[in-house]
Amino acid sequence: MSTKWRAIILGLAALLAACSPHTLRVTEVQIGRTLNADETVGITATTFGPTDTVYIAVLTSGIGSATIGVRWKFGDRLVNEASKQVSYKDRAATDFSLKGAAGFPTGDYTAEVSFDGKPVETKAFRVLK
Repeated sequence: MSTKWRAIILGLAALLAACSPHTLRVTEVQIGRTLNADETVGITATTFGPTDTVYIAVLTSGIGSATIGVRWKFGDRLVNEASKQVSYKDRAATDFSLKGAAGFPTGDYTAEVSFDGKPVETKAFRVLK
Protein backbone atom coordinates (compact mmCIF):
# COMPACT_ATOMS: atom_id res chain seq x y z
CA MET A 1 0.00 0.00 0.00
CA SER A 2 1.37 3.41 -0.90
CA THR A 3 2.24 5.97 1.73
CA LYS A 4 -0.45 8.30 0.39
CA TRP A 5 -3.24 5.73 0.82
CA ARG A 6 -1.94 4.71 4.22
CA ALA A 7 -2.09 8.36 5.35
CA ILE A 8 -5.64 8.73 4.00
CA ILE A 9 -6.81 5.56 5.76
CA LEU A 10 -5.19 6.58 9.06
CA GLY A 11 -6.74 10.05 8.78
CA LEU A 12 -10.20 8.59 8.18
CA ALA A 13 -9.79 6.19 11.10
CA ALA A 14 -8.83 9.07 13.40
CA LEU A 15 -11.82 11.09 12.21
CA LEU A 16 -14.20 8.20 12.83
CA ALA A 17 -12.76 7.61 16.30
CA ALA A 18 -13.28 11.28 17.18
CA CYS A 19 -16.91 11.09 16.05
CA SER A 20 -17.59 7.84 17.84
CA PRO A 21 -20.79 7.70 19.90
CA HIS A 22 -18.66 6.12 22.61
CA THR A 23 -16.53 9.25 23.15
CA LEU A 24 -17.46 11.12 26.32
CA ARG A 25 -19.27 14.38 25.53
CA VAL A 26 -21.56 16.94 27.17
CA THR A 27 -25.21 16.53 26.19
CA GLU A 28 -26.88 19.13 28.44
CA VAL A 29 -26.20 21.72 31.13
CA GLN A 30 -28.91 22.29 33.76
CA ILE A 31 -29.26 25.03 36.38
CA GLY A 32 -31.62 25.08 39.32
CA ARG A 33 -32.51 25.04 43.01
CA THR A 34 -32.28 21.34 43.89
CA LEU A 35 -30.50 18.15 42.90
CA ASN A 36 -32.02 14.73 42.37
CA ALA A 37 -30.35 11.59 43.71
CA ASP A 38 -28.74 11.02 40.28
CA GLU A 39 -27.11 14.52 40.41
CA THR A 40 -29.43 16.01 37.76
CA VAL A 41 -31.22 19.27 38.59
CA GLY A 42 -34.57 18.69 40.29
CA ILE A 43 -36.14 22.15 40.13
CA THR A 44 -34.83 24.28 37.27
CA ALA A 45 -34.56 28.01 37.86
CA THR A 46 -32.77 31.14 36.64
CA THR A 47 -33.69 33.43 39.55
CA PHE A 48 -32.55 32.87 43.11
CA GLY A 49 -32.69 34.53 46.51
CA PRO A 50 -29.54 35.83 48.23
CA THR A 51 -29.32 32.77 50.52
CA ASP A 52 -30.27 30.09 47.97
CA THR A 53 -27.86 27.46 46.69
CA VAL A 54 -27.40 27.45 42.91
CA TYR A 55 -26.82 24.04 41.32
CA ILE A 56 -25.35 23.18 37.93
CA ALA A 57 -25.59 19.66 36.51
CA VAL A 58 -23.44 18.76 33.50
CA LEU A 59 -24.95 15.77 31.73
CA THR A 60 -22.66 13.59 29.65
CA SER A 61 -22.89 10.42 27.62
CA GLY A 62 -20.35 8.09 26.16
CA ILE A 63 -17.19 6.49 27.45
CA GLY A 64 -14.10 8.31 28.58
CA SER A 65 -12.43 10.66 31.03
CA ALA A 66 -12.42 14.43 31.17
CA THR A 67 -12.16 17.44 33.41
CA ILE A 68 -15.43 19.32 33.81
CA GLY A 69 -15.25 22.81 35.25
CA VAL A 70 -17.47 25.73 36.21
CA ARG A 71 -16.47 29.37 36.61
CA TRP A 72 -19.06 31.31 38.64
CA LYS A 73 -19.08 35.04 37.90
CA PHE A 74 -20.91 38.08 39.27
CA GLY A 75 -20.78 40.48 36.35
CA ASP A 76 -17.13 40.33 35.25
CA ARG A 77 -15.82 39.30 38.68
CA LEU A 78 -14.88 35.67 39.31
CA VAL A 79 -16.70 34.46 42.44
CA ASN A 80 -15.65 30.81 42.48
CA GLU A 81 -14.07 28.20 40.24
CA ALA A 82 -14.32 24.43 40.56
CA SER A 83 -13.44 21.40 38.46
CA LYS A 84 -13.87 17.66 38.70
CA GLN A 85 -11.94 14.88 36.98
CA VAL A 86 -14.51 12.33 35.80
CA SER A 87 -14.46 8.93 34.16
CA TYR A 88 -17.71 7.47 32.88
CA LYS A 89 -18.86 4.47 30.85
CA ASP A 90 -22.42 5.61 30.13
CA ARG A 91 -24.75 8.53 30.75
CA ALA A 92 -23.90 10.49 33.88
CA ALA A 93 -24.36 13.82 35.63
CA THR A 94 -21.67 15.86 37.35
CA ASP A 95 -22.91 18.45 39.83
CA PHE A 96 -21.53 21.75 41.08
CA SER A 97 -23.02 24.20 43.56
CA LEU A 98 -22.53 27.75 44.74
CA LYS A 99 -23.73 29.20 48.03
CA GLY A 100 -22.70 32.54 49.42
CA ALA A 101 -21.61 32.30 53.06
CA ALA A 102 -23.13 35.71 53.82
CA GLY A 103 -25.64 35.67 50.96
CA PHE A 104 -25.24 36.79 47.37
CA PRO A 105 -25.44 40.41 46.30
CA THR A 106 -28.41 41.01 44.02
CA GLY A 107 -27.61 41.19 40.32
CA ASP A 108 -26.68 39.18 37.25
CA TYR A 109 -24.45 36.10 37.41
CA THR A 110 -23.11 33.51 34.97
CA ALA A 111 -21.85 29.96 35.29
CA GLU A 112 -19.35 29.14 32.51
CA VAL A 113 -19.08 25.38 31.98
CA SER A 114 -15.97 23.87 30.39
CA PHE A 115 -15.08 20.37 29.22
CA ASP A 116 -11.35 19.59 29.14
CA GLY A 117 -10.64 23.32 29.26
CA LYS A 118 -12.88 24.20 26.32
CA PRO A 119 -16.03 26.30 26.85
CA VAL A 120 -19.25 24.30 26.51
CA GLU A 121 -22.09 26.51 27.68
CA THR A 122 -22.77 29.58 29.80
CA LYS A 123 -25.84 29.71 32.02
CA ALA A 124 -27.07 33.13 33.12
CA PHE A 125 -28.98 33.60 36.37
CA ARG A 126 -30.13 36.45 38.56
CA VAL A 127 -30.20 36.97 42.31
CA LEU A 128 -33.17 39.01 43.55
CA LYS A 129 -34.23 40.10 47.04
